[in-house]
Amino acid sequence: MTYDRRSFLKTSAALAGTTALTFASPAWAKTTLTGVSYLPPSYKALSFGSNGFVERLGKSDAVTVDYYDSGKLLKADEQLPALLSGAIDFMFHTSSYITRSVPILGITGLPGVVEALYENPDRLKKGSPLFDLINEELGKEGLYMASMMGNILQPEYLWSTTAAPVRSLTDIDGKKVRVVSFEATQVVEGFGAAAVRIPSSELYLALQRGTVDAAVANISTIIGRSLQEQLHQVYKLPLTAFGIGLFTTTKRWEKMTEDERAAFGEAADWLDENGAAEANNSIYPDEFWPIISDAGIEIIEPSEEDLAALDEASAGVREAWIKEVGADVGERAIALAMGTSS
Repeated sequence: MTYDRRSFLKTSAALAGTTALTFASPAWAKTTLTGVSYLPPSYKALSFGSNGFVERLGKSDAVTVDYYDSGKLLKADEQLPALLSGAIDFMFHTSSYITRSVPILGITGLPGVVEALYENPDRLKKGSPLFDLINEELGKEGLYMASMMGNILQPEYLWSTTAAPVRSLTDIDGKKVRVVSFEATQVVEGFGAAAVRIPSSELYLALQRGTVDAAVANISTIIGRSLQEQLHQVYKLPLTAFGIGLFTTTKRWEKMTEDERAAFGEAADWLDENGAAEANNSIYPDEFWPIISDAGIEIIEPSEEDLAALDEASAGVREAWIKEVGADVGERAIALAMGTSS
């Protein structure tokens, strides 16, 4: 994980000072909770849940909220260190960005698993066995996940340019493919592609200039960055996925007063009920996919042969993840995600 240590420490010190002043205020003053997200408002489907949570939390009688989106306070790679240090109180973060630091979150991106998880939202809702298992593992790292918006988001597919179309698994061979998650990297490299890690903010130019031929991306990234202007095909092979978690630390959670914890929990309940559901069931089918069709992008459904090949190729990715988190935890998490255990 890379970030400017000097700027981070400066930010941490400033925030720590703010926190100290907050707690030094008179007893009647409400606690201020500082939260962050690196996602911009242009990501409508993703920011719906976070904005709704912040709005509801801010209206409570227990706390006030100091919230920064779009990376205004901290960049994506700075958020987790800032949270663990106590410089901020909560964060929204896509699971795919931090699975190397928090391996249990890899369950939200495992190929061969994500489609079943996406199609069965109850398996990741707050209080479900899988949700609780994830939190047990997060607790070992001093983290607490209040919600993952109720589910992962629609899987990430393969989007390609006119010059380098991808209409099947065999077309991936030799292509330069933008990826984010470790799990997707392993899969595309297994099919002969060169995986290139590029942030979404730089992807438009990368596609335009031919730095990459294709991108593994969720439709929110496509619309949020106007990438449909540089694309010609989408191959709807569910390579990976991600969720957006609402995280605090176990230490911060335990230090909240009963009223503060209740306010935070009630806002998280709303997020769990509405966050992913609004994106997956309304915004994507009613707004985003029609934009893709209107842009003239060819939409290609995967063949049964390619789905079977993906599952076979993904077995090694799942096995590697199970070894990383431990056999008991990994196998149970996959069974819960697949619906073969309760």
